[in-house]
Amino acid sequence: MAHLSGTNSDLIARVRRISGQVGAIERALQSDAPCAEVLHLVAAVRGAVAGLIEEVMCEHLEAHVSRAGLTDAERAAGAEELLTVIRRYSK
Repeated sequence: MAHLSGTNSDLIARVRRISGQVGAIERALQSDAPCAEVLHLVAAVRGAVAGLIEEVMCEHLEAHVSRAGLTDAERAAGAEELLTVIRRYSK
């Protein structure tokens, strides 16, 4: 993901926070935390992952679909890649 090099540190920080949140879910399950607490933690992870995928999708769109100088074939390929991800994500 060379086109993300400027934002990689932000993305990595975001992934590490998500990892910490997943760890919190694991700890809550191991300690028999109340269902509502576990659900709250899972919802937080879902929101964090949604934010991450939104950021990466935006970067992909800018780098592989809307960037000036791309050929029609490059734009089509970038758009198709993005559509594939959107279809998988929306299931």
